[in-house]
Amino acid sequence: MSEYKQLRLGIEGMTCNNCALGVKRYLEKKGLQNVAVSFANAEASFEINGVLAKEDVINGIEKLGFSVVPDEEVSQLHLEESLGWSSLEWKTLLCVLLTIPLILVMFLSTPILHNTTVQFLLCLPVFIIGLEHFGTSAIKSLRSGVPNMDVLIAIGSTAAFIYSFIGYSLVLGPKFVFWETAASIITLVLLGNVMEHRAVRQTTSALRALYNLNPQKVKLVTINPNGMEQITEINQKDIKVGQHFLVNTGDRIPTDGKVVWGEGSANEAMMTGESLLVDKATEHQVIGGTTLELGSIKMEAQKIGKDTALSQIIELVKKAQADQPPIHKLADRISAIFVPLVLMIAAATFIISYYFAGISLQTALMNSIAVLVISCPCAMGLATPTALMVGLGRAARNGILVKGGMTLETLSKLKNIVFDKTGTLTTGTFHINHIKSDIPEEDFKQILLGLEKYSTHPLATTIVDSLSADTQPLPMAEVREMKGLGIMGKDDDGNTYMAGSYNIAAEFTDEDKHAIYVLKNGGLVGWVDMEDKLRPDAVQCVEYMKDNNIRTLLISGDNEDKTAYMAHKLGIPEYYSQKLPKEKLEMIDELTNKGTTVMVGDGINDAPALAKATVGIALSSASEVAIDSADVILLNANLRSINKAIGISKHTVITIKQNLFWAFFYNILAIPLAAVGLLSPMIAAFTMALSDVIVIGNSLRLKRKKLD
Repeated sequence: MSEYKQLRLGIEGMTCNNCALGVKRYLEKKGLQNVAVSFANAEASFEINGVLAKEDVINGIEKLGFSVVPDEEVSQLHLEESLGWSSLEWKTLLCVLLTIPLILVMFLSTPILHNTTVQFLLCLPVFIIGLEHFGTSAIKSLRSGVPNMDVLIAIGSTAAFIYSFIGYSLVLGPKFVFWETAASIITLVLLGNVMEHRAVRQTTSALRALYNLNPQKVKLVTINPNGMEQITEINQKDIKVGQHFLVNTGDRIPTDGKVVWGEGSANEAMMTGESLLVDKATEHQVIGGTTLELGSIKMEAQKIGKDTALSQIIELVKKAQADQPPIHKLADRISAIFVPLVLMIAAATFIISYYFAGISLQTALMNSIAVLVISCPCAMGLATPTALMVGLGRAARNGILVKGGMTLETLSKLKNIVFDKTGTLTTGTFHINHIKSDIPEEDFKQILLGLEKYSTHPLATTIVDSLSADTQPLPMAEVREMKGLGIMGKDDDGNTYMAGSYNIAAEFTDEDKHAIYVLKNGGLVGWVDMEDKLRPDAVQCVEYMKDNNIRTLLISGDNEDKTAYMAHKLGIPEYYSQKLPKEKLEMIDELTNKGTTVMVGDGINDAPALAKATVGIALSSASEVAIDSADVILLNANLRSINKAIGISKHTVITIKQNLFWAFFYNILAIPLAAVGLLSPMIAAFTMALSDVIVIGNSLRLKRKKLD
């Protein structure tokens, strides 16, 4: 069996989302799997095996009329800002200048404008540009069996031009010549394409901002033959692992690595959503693309290129934008049959108007052309991807990485949310809550500190940090750790002490809810209650779930008392304790069968439940296994980001539905009006372009729209 390989190609020359749909249908016809084509990112990704060569795929796409860029050059193909106007914009400007005098014929009585030869000379360059821009694409799409929207524009403008040329050649008079129609169709559709390109470019602003985090030039530190440090500037793309770089105040950090000299504070907000500066010193990790706001450091490059955190985030965002949610499939199916259907409607309009309704040839042809022009399905094709791009981009700017568009739609239907406790609702760091002792408390603390300073257990570390400032440790000898129990030692007077879990105190008390028990000479002298610190954002997160009638559960592997205490503190009415990973998995499975369920976790033991849930959410501090299993990653480890993620998902889906409604409503209303002659081809071209802009503009509202 041939092994599938994931490939990505850059595609230049797609003028609208329907072009992307045409490429997608072509690749699927060739038997490729998991095909995704993004008009905004100018990319196609798919799985390929040995049956079809990569060169054959490239040749096939180029026969459709597009240019293919190799995988290694894809990264910034469509996202880099152009310093000047594109060729499309220059062609459109020329067409506008030539078309305006033709339209003025309807309003002015200037003799030269009414000269049909002058009109022909004004229209001819516009028609040639339109034929080159739309006609070439239309012919290639018909050859491939995947007709695109350019077929409609090419037929409509060509029909108007040929009819006018015949009338002009036979000198039949102004009533048989309408150069302005042919020119205005081409010009207005080109204008629509320009507006569409510029608007879609805004939907990729989040990705562009991520790309722009990489500095163009970086300061390489080397040692010259005299043993002195030498600093030279090199391009960021030339960085190699192991090289050292100087980063001063205000500089962007070149790539992922560690600090080898100096101190500073980095702004990691764009990458993690963390608003506060993060202190950096020797051996601390630094993230490529973040800014050193204060200080000066030397760093060693440890990861470069596609291995950096920034590159991986970009890839996640791009894959998510290419992922099509179920709501998009309806628009795809309709767009796929739309061009042939419109051609039939246009033909029927002409036949019925001219042969059965007694309408003149000119009017029948105009009605038919209006149907062709106004029916462009671009608005339907743009409805979902533009909203997804803005929604996913806004999520990324808030430190929320969503792995797919399908995830975004699913999250909007949330019914149940399940939280793990330790490391998720809590920070995983502890503090002393209460000390109970049968001996003077100061003596108890000295014993405790004297033992625990020899332990590396997290609870021991917390005790040492908490008590060291005000307490002197009791000197201990013969200190040793007892596996699974705790630690023991002797003082100078020969007294023996033990500190550890309930197992060392079971014969003295039935209370097994305390964190650490202390024994002196074989007798229990006290215990310590410790509490895992609650995340400061956990309360707001749970309150949001209550306010939105989302069933909230706490499922933990911890004991009953600690789980109940945490649930009560957060106001979570439904909680389950002492659950093994297998039991968590079974509970998630049961909840998922009843409704859309989100699991929020961080540990390796949470990975199965994260994968099983409808949507798994992991904190950035989570284990690598948990992050791989999750559908959403909170880069800033802030639980309030879950509220934002849900709000963004809901408003993205609302925007998609609004876009689809407008696109369908527009075509359902406009086609009959055009067919009965209530819309001229010129007005049809204008409204068609306007429909695309309305859909994109509605999507762009998501950038700043106030969330619930």
